[in-house]
Amino acid sequence: MAKFNFKLRRNRHEAGETVTAEGAPGFTREPRTELFLLGVSNMVGEDTFYEGSAVRDVRFRELIAAVAVADPDWFARFVPWLRTGALLRSASVVAALEGARAQVAAGVPGSRAIVNAALQRADEPGEALAYWLGRYGRALPKPVKRGIADAVVRLYHERSLLKYDSESTAVRFGDVIDLTHPTAKDERQGDLFRHALDRRHKRDNPLPASLKVLAARAELIALPVERRREVTDPTVLGAAGMTWEALAGWRQTTMDAPAWEAIIPTMGYLALLRNLRNFDQAGVSDAVAETVAAKLSDPGEVAKSRVLPMRFLSAYNAAPSLRWAYALEKALQHALVNVPALDARTLVLIDTSGSMDSAFSKDGTLRCWDAGTVFGLALAARAQVATVVSFSNASKVFPTVAGESVLAAVRRFKDGGYFYGGGTETEQAVRAHYDRHDRVVILTDEQAHWHASADVAAAVPARVPVYTWNLAGYRVGHTPTVGNRHTFGGLSDSAFAMIPLIEAGSRDQWPF
Repeated sequence: MAKFNFKLRRNRHEAGETVTAEGAPGFTREPRTELFLLGVSNMVGEDTFYEGSAVRDVRFRELIAAVAVADPDWFARFVPWLRTGALLRSASVVAALEGARAQVAAGVPGSRAIVNAALQRADEPGEALAYWLGRYGRALPKPVKRGIADAVVRLYHERSLLKYDSESTAVRFGDVIDLTHPTAKDERQGDLFRHALDRRHKRDNPLPASLKVLAARAELIALPVERRREVTDPTVLGAAGMTWEALAGWRQTTMDAPAWEAIIPTMGYLALLRNLRNFDQAGVSDAVAETVAAKLSDPGEVAKSRVLPMRFLSAYNAAPSLRWAYALEKALQHALVNVPALDARTLVLIDTSGSMDSAFSKDGTLRCWDAGTVFGLALAARAQVATVVSFSNASKVFPTVAGESVLAAVRRFKDGGYFYGGGTETEQAVRAHYDRHDRVVILTDEQAHWHASADVAAAVPARVPVYTWNLAGYRVGHTPTVGNRHTFGGLSDSAFAMIPLIEAGSRDQWPF
């Protein structure tokens, strides 16, 4: 089985070979581990501080093509995990399609199932086709065609058509059906497929009687604009598959408190989380706000939502109202149940150099150093004894406060001037703050600055494990990952669970 801890190759800096982006001695990774690291941190089409989107995306495609053929079993596990474990949509779609292309060319079977597994939301079959058509044209290999068709049968229903089949998208539901020819699972879905084709080709055929949600929506659409504000019954809106986005457009006016209170009962977890500030601005009642807060902080809802912890930080920053703060803190704690409770003494170093002030989320609302901070402080909160350090050119210990919530600590970190924005003196920070700790955790993009004595690996005794989380997925790392040196990519909860596994001796495991 492939090892989770990355095997690196040291290149002699003196010989002018591989270095980090800031000139420090660098270490390249074998293809599977490089693909894993890039995949879990890759926002496809987005620039990072040291690597433009075009270069990064080419590197991603080349790694996919190589690994999909060289180790198809590993690849078949990696892509579904990337979508459902790491929760990355674009990266998993690209990985599935580029992997299928390479496997078809090499005569390697199995890509149909991989394509199907990568598509988990009803707009993703269209996104997959749009990607393929834009890059390779209309000639669809059978595994790609059939994998997308399998996903269509799973994902297409009346409510998903209402939510995602928009004239603003290049590839509509009808286009996907035209190109992949899915076989409907029952008569009702067959009616839906025919109606989707009618919508796409503007055919004036009557709505099939079996499509009751679409009929209810049509009744609402037929109402005069001046009467639409009167519709505030959650049952009526729910029967018509009305989402908050659709309601806002249908009303053709500002979403006031009655509108929000009518749609809140049918809103999903992430939609509630994203709209807390809107609820406050519209004046949603405290009674309704209490129901929202209860759902946000319910452990079952948190687990079902699969929302990443950074979302709670983003929501907290956007809507710091006291009526949401406690619910968000509880939700974040529930989302971090897989963060291990570490025994003994742990040194946590958070890279707050200038390059870490780059986008971690696709919309740019969270930066890499935001992500590093929320996870570093959460890890420290779960540790028996922890020392938290912010480092750049300089470094400083962040004092912990007993009983303080993670979100409050994140705000204190920011307000206290712990985001430096300078260079990346990783080795210097490790040497300054390591003091007989039992483990070291570094949250960074690994782009350490070069100076003659820089050696992150040598700054800690060989018997002490050092765990590096690379938040950006660059090709070159700051330390070899052998023995007690381990490098991971991304910041999923499942990755943190690897610390106790490694310390217990279970080293030959990926998180999938």
